[in-house]
Amino acid sequence: MEISFSSKFEAELKKIKRNNLKLSNKILKQLQLFSINSKHPSLRDHKLSGHLSNSHSISADMSIRMLYKILADGSAHFFSIGTHDEIYRK
Repeated sequence: MEISFSSKFEAELKKIKRNNLKLSNKILKQLQLFSINSKHPSLRDHKLSGHLSNSHSISADMSIRMLYKILADGSAHFFSIGTHDEIYRK
């Protein structure tokens, strides 16, 4: 699956890379896996509800989530990354 990133997502990813290289590598590994098999069980992909009802979430690890939307062309656009509390707050 083709994937793209918002500027906010890219900035957060750079910040994570500066502060935690191990986590950054795990995130990149999960994004690569997503591009190959977006339904792989380790991603824990699920559709969201409420104010994020048009979005999906995958897990980088037990605490980090990445939010994305499916675009009209079938590609995925990642727009948010962070802990559960950071990305699900209204």
